Amino acid sequence: MKAEIGVIGLGVMGKSLSRNLAQKGFSLALFNRHLEGQEEHIARDFKQDFPELENSQAFDDLQSFVASLAAPKKIIVMIAAGAAIDDLLSQITPLLSAEDIVVDGGNSHFEDTQKRIELLEKRGIHFIGAGISGGEYGALHGPSIMPSGNAVAYSQIEKYLKAIAAKDSHGEPCCTYIGSQGSGHFVKMIHNGIEYVEMQLLAECYFILKQQGLSNPAIADVFESWRKDLDSYLLEISVDILRKQEGDIFVLDTILDQAGNKGTGKWSSIAIANSGTPATLIPAALLTRYLSFFKSYRTQLSKDFPRTDFSDQMAINELKDAYEFARVINHHQGFSILAQASNQYQWNLNLSAIARIWTQGCIIKSQFMIGLIEILKEEEDLLSHPQIQKTIRERHAATQSVVATSIRAAYHIPCLAEAVQFFHGITTADSSANFIQAQRDYFGAHTYLKKDDPSGKKYHTDW
Repeated sequence: MKAEIGVIGLGVMGKSLSRNLAQKGFSLALFNRHLEGQEEHIARDFKQDFPELENSQAFDDLQSFVASLAAPKKIIVMIAAGAAIDDLLSQITPLLSAEDIVVDGGNSHFEDTQKRIELLEKRGIHFIGAGISGGEYGALHGPSIMPSGNAVAYSQIEKYLKAIAAKDSHGEPCCTYIGSQGSGHFVKMIHNGIEYVEMQLLAECYFILKQQGLSNPAIADVFESWRKDLDSYLLEISVDILRKQEGDIFVLDTILDQAGNKGTGKWSSIAIANSGTPATLIPAALLTRYLSFFKSYRTQLSKDFPRTDFSDQMAINELKDAYEFARVINHHQGFSILAQASNQYQWNLNLSAIARIWTQGCIIKSQFMIGLIEILKEEEDLLSHPQIQKTIRERHAATQSVVATSIRAAYHIPCLAEAVQFFHGITTADSSANFIQAQRDYFGAHTYLKKDDPSGKKYHTDW
């Protein structure tokens, strides 16, 4: 019997996705490479561990795996991004035929995905880049899925992806066709960038409250109270993290303050720089993770530059307002990047549809995201929407207060501070950029435009 669909790569995500597919009634072929002494009989043992995989076929030979699939062959690849994907494609492409479909469900760079689409198209093989968010739990119980590539090829795998996807509040799958080329992986990359900032903002709120003398359980209670108005997956897990104990010790207090990253934050920041979009929060969150790794250097400098005591207490309701303010700015910037990329690459992205599939199954799901579905139908520029403007106006003063107090206390709050700085910059009609342009013209004769000449004529001054 031929399997309907195959899965290559049985790591954490690949296993969870395979079980999800099997639970939906699809017949599977499972493949994991064989490495002597390292990865042996992975697919066979995995099949034996879970009853839902009883009718699946397990392989560690690639040729036998491909032969077990019904035509046109449909294969989901769940292996590490980068060279490993290209190596696999070089092995599997000779085994495939025209109209077969390969889906990359990893965190590949969108430009790599586009190159692979073009490479396989020469052989008539379809390559789909599908961003998948939700981690191990989401992959098993329902992730958010962002597929892109050939629309006709997507229509042939749509039922599989939608069957395993999370369901929104109306019961609709959190999976939609994003667009052509590598747009699916681009959208997933920006999803991860927004995620970096959301995590950093909560970390900064935790840090402020900790410095103000609150215990972990007390901070958990504060965050729990915020969930009534600002509920999100990350806020929910933050409460759990703050309350988790092993014996009398809070686990959080035992964790070294060095934050890792897998690369999507860096890719997002590079894409932001390349596009010229003034999205400042994602790079700030990324660089803060980099800063955290200089633990010994930070420790030494903290002794060289000791802090003075600071006794001002911060109002928790103001911190809540600042947190909400910064989250609005973060989402504005994230969707602005998507809008800019949509125009640049002619992807015709539907921002409202993207917000909808981010309401369940993914790390940045939230009450706010649910509200953005309708808002983005009316206005793609969030800061131009009346409802968003009202939120910003009502929370601006509190955000300024929180940031000012934190700076006086020498608290490191890069994303809270940058949110208000960005807002001040984007709402400043006459900025200091004229001074920069004068400097550029002085030392490099780069010329400048004049305020009273709308023709675009360039001027130069002999300074």
